[in-house]
Amino acid sequence: MNITKHVKSCPIELVVELINKKWVIQIIRDLFYGKSRFHEFKEDKPNLSNKVLSNCLKEMEKNGLIQRIVDKCDKKNIRYKLTEKGKSLNKVLYEIAMVTVESENYSDKLKNDLKASFEENLL
Repeated sequence: MNITKHVKSCPIELVVELINKKWVIQIIRDLFYGKSRFHEFKEDKPNLSNKVLSNCLKEMEKNGLIQRIVDKCDKKNIRYKLTEKGKSLNKVLYEIAMVTVESENYSDKLKNDLKASFEENLL
């Protein structure tokens, strides 16, 4: 079987396609750390424009990674939360982070803190 003919059905390629867009991984990380509002996603990202963030959130919602929740009483009050599909990416991000944490000069305390923050969200 020629694997290059079937790249579109390759699960690795498909997940990389979901998270490869700029800002997606940072937004997922922010959601794991409790951020849920548009302005919160921009707090530590000065180069992230409103338009780009809006498009990114729409694409993430379309791909089933996040859910947009509009307050019934105040239509301007919008929050975002990870779907089960989005939450499952924590395992992937944890493993990616651990490659760096284990191979770089992180203090034991920082390693343990990082591991704990991910492990709190593992499904």
